[in-house]
Amino acid sequence: MSVARRVLPALPSRRGWCPGLARPMPTGDGLLARIHPAGGVLSLAQAKSLAEAARRFGNGHIDVTARANLQVRGVTEETRGPLAAFLDAAGLGDARHDGGPQRLTLASPLAGLDPAERIDVPALARAIEAAGLAIPGLPAKTLVSLHGGGRFGPGEAEADIVAHAVGVGKVALALATAEGPDWIGEVTEAEAAGTVAALLNAFARTGRRRVRDLSDAERRTLPATRSTSPVRERSSPRHADRVRGATSPDTSHPSPQPSPERERGSAAPAGLLTLSTSLTVLAVEAPFGRCDADALDALARIAGALGAPEIRLSSTRGFVLVATDPAAAGAALADLAAAGFVVAPEDPRRAVAACPGAPACASGSTPTLRDAARLAEAFRPFARRGLTAHVSGCAKGCARPAPADLTLVGHDGRYGIVLDGGPGDEPATQLTFEAALERVRRADSTETLHRAFDTRPIKSDP
Repeated sequence: MSVARRVLPALPSRRGWCPGLARPMPTGDGLLARIHPAGGVLSLAQAKSLAEAARRFGNGHIDVTARANLQVRGVTEETRGPLAAFLDAAGLGDARHDGGPQRLTLASPLAGLDPAERIDVPALARAIEAAGLAIPGLPAKTLVSLHGGGRFGPGEAEADIVAHAVGVGKVALALATAEGPDWIGEVTEAEAAGTVAALLNAFARTGRRRVRDLSDAERRTLPATRSTSPVRERSSPRHADRVRGATSPDTSHPSPQPSPERERGSAAPAGLLTLSTSLTVLAVEAPFGRCDADALDALARIAGALGAPEIRLSSTRGFVLVATDPAAAGAALADLAAAGFVVAPEDPRRAVAACPGAPACASGSTPTLRDAARLAEAFRPFARRGLTAHVSGCAKGCARPAPADLTLVGHDGRYGIVLDGGPGDEPATQLTFEAALERVRRADSTETLHRAFDTRPIKSDP
């Protein structure tokens, strides 16, 4: 006999709180329910159930987050209980009900498949997740980023702890700081889960929201990490990278030059990727992290035709399928493009981040998704150079907290223009979207955008 899950009251959005199924979050288009698939993996049956749930209990829109989770939008007070029950029956229910993280780890969607990996990432993730469930007081946003040392990493989500394979069976650990990752030592693969659990336990006792917020005194309360060998070049510029894009401390894997993939924390790019002679990967993205129930159904149908046993979620706000027939994979990629997914690495939408905006988000005053789609085409020559843009409905910057070359921050129907900064930075000027778009169109794509967005008006400004 199944036990009914608790459905908790919806709470207003507040700092540090993350919605789940049992406690959805009010927003502009109703309640938002977040689903955290174990390991970032959906069975084909689960994908179909999620699409059906979005239609029956929401408005049909589904978000893919930068932590490789999913969100059903447009849920109501009447449908939230049935939604939770429906998805719980599909194996997609909440993992905990104490306000802690529903999903604690983030890894590459290729984890366990990439022959270049040096540790068993899925096994390490399962061990850390199990340990985390037993830690009371662990903040909801706590994240452990896992990199197996293969071709691609977990992505750009800002982690509290980074575990990075630096050799066969050897893992380097880093703690987040305001300046970037602090590589604290190396442990064996067998020791890694226990060491991370000890760090998480000590962190939970500090009462802080994120590891980066710890004071020096609080950091000293965390257990020391025994190094099997010193972490190399600890003070080098490589180790000053932000934790969300941290590179390996292993000197045999130098940090790549800036590129769209680098901005995504070296996550797998869109398109076809050959892992081995017998495995081809199809990596696709939901434009600006948004798809609908029909697109998810199409994804499940195409995966089934390929013989893919599952759908893996990516921190690039997309999905990964594995095929054994390269010819079939190429045809499937075309079908996924027809279903509305981004399938090419050069697609300029990959260089532009956007939140739902108005009217989907109560904090937004601009139609960010529509504006981002138009901006992406004008931004194409800049995207080729590796530049990035962000259209944010407000200063919170939910879609991309990190700086971008160009950030448009919505305010009272207009946009504040931030160059080389984030949504919370002071804008250089305020423009309508049409005026901002015209400046991008007229800009010299061989230069930075500073000249295009100086404070002097151009003819098309209102």
